Amino acid sequence: MNDQYFSREPSAASRPAACAYTYRGHALRCATDSGVFSRGELDSGTRLLLDALPENLTGDVLDLGCGWGAVGVAVAKANPACRVTSTDVNLRAIALTQDNAKANGVTLECLESDGLAAVAGQRFQTIITNPPIRAGKETVYRLFREAAEALLPGGALYVVIRKQQGGDSAMKYLATLLEGVEKIARSGGFWVIRGIKADSRQE
Repeated sequence: MNDQYFSREPSAASRPAACAYTYRGHALRCATDSGVFSRGELDSGTRLLLDALPENLTGDVLDLGCGWGAVGVAVAKANPACRVTSTDVNLRAIALTQDNAKANGVTLECLESDGLAAVAGQRFQTIITNPPIRAGKETVYRLFREAAEALLPGGALYVVIRKQQGGDSAMKYLATLLEGVEKIARSGGFWVIRGIKADSRQE
């Protein structure tokens, strides 16, 4: 793509496209646009990530790098007891996520944020991310570190990544931050990796 989806203000001309998908019995319809990851479709990595999540999520959930809101909207719809926060550095993505939440009858907080800067000091039971691989390893690993720090003890981080785009090294790095790091799903070259924050009374 000419305009990276992790830009704050995408320069690509707006080309809206609808995306319809179903998640755990809920029919969802969302607006997407150019300059935001996966215009017009739910990409296969995010689909795998969503399907790998637990049947019931509770507590505070963060959709880190939310794009047009595919994960946050789906999780909020299927788990109404959750408090979902969606963050992205991309202003067009933020606007889409806010609109898509309203269109699908869910409530979530949506914040412009470079990494977890806008939610500094908050703690989450679950953090979910399809990281911006094209932003580079340094950025992706910074997001991993920030996410690990923001988890509650016993909380889980879920990451989807292509094996050929650094899946093995990502797993090794995540294992320096979290406990029990493992692949919980794989398909089409994608891995979903889960890691758990140590449940320590030192937290």
